[in-house]
Amino acid sequence: MKSASYLALFLPLLTLSACAPPADTTWHGYIEGEFLYLAAPQAGYLAQLPQARGTRVAAGAPVFEIAADPDQQSLDAAQARADAALSRSDNLRTPRRPAEIATLEANVRAAASALALSETRLAQQKTLAKRGFVAEAALDDAVAARRRDAAQLDAARQQLASYRDSLGRTAEIAGADADHAAATAELARQAWLVEHKTVDAPTAGEIADTYFQPGEWVGAGQPVASLLPDTKRRVRFFAPQSALTALAPGATVTVRCDGCGTPFSARVDFIASEAEYTPPVIYSEKMRAQLVFRIEAVPAPEVAARLRPGQPVDVLAGGV
Repeated sequence: MKSASYLALFLPLLTLSACAPPADTTWHGYIEGEFLYLAAPQAGYLAQLPQARGTRVAAGAPVFEIAADPDQQSLDAAQARADAALSRSDNLRTPRRPAEIATLEANVRAAASALALSETRLAQQKTLAKRGFVAEAALDDAVAARRRDAAQLDAARQQLASYRDSLGRTAEIAGADADHAAATAELARQAWLVEHKTVDAPTAGEIADTYFQPGEWVGAGQPVASLLPDTKRRVRFFAPQSALTALAPGATVTVRCDGCGTPFSARVDFIASEAEYTPPVIYSEKMRAQLVFRIEAVPAPEVAARLRPGQPVDVLAGGV
């Protein structure tokens, strides 16, 4: 009975020791870099490449520039069209100048006076025609003159009304506004294309490589340079299934490497879903024939900046 009770007492401890890795277990891995490949959305000749490979750059620093021609000319044309559309829209909303209105009012008065004179002459011709003093043709001429002057007075009044109405052509104003909106949108598109022919570093890091020289033709979307951000360097290592309990996402590990100085901590954020054989770059007699899981951990930003991709590391469970 005593042996059974001892077994029941120590069985949980044996189980825990089987799940957790030994305190001195070391896993092997290396530093992995996540590169950004910088490209321009428009094709053109490479005009400037101020940052050579291996250069450190700050966020927002220009990395390269594609020659703006002919997009700059397209931008200038779009600007001219937008300005013209705005002028048309403003002109339709602007009332006529007082001098123009006064001229049209004078035209109305002159047309009214001409009509009054034509009506007087028509009345005279009708009186004379009844007495037989004028020919029928003279009366017809007087009737035609009166109609002509009446039509001219009506036209002058209509023109004056349209000028006084702030041009009040709602449909024309709406059309002019639509033309201006379309021209403004095209202007914004052309400005975006010209602006993005100069590509800046989206974050601080190191220019890992360049793929063109100034004067060479670069296709749209073709990377000109690759950037290794300071915050995009990860610890990649390999551990057996028995160690996964201690390496769940969020767990902290200690990382050591030659040239890194003091060991540092990293946080596990990825565990592969499938096992694999130990990669050939990891030289370990103990793990060579075992299936392992790829695990990745993120160091603190101030530590990541000094790590180099491909650098071998040793990883231990637990923080520093």
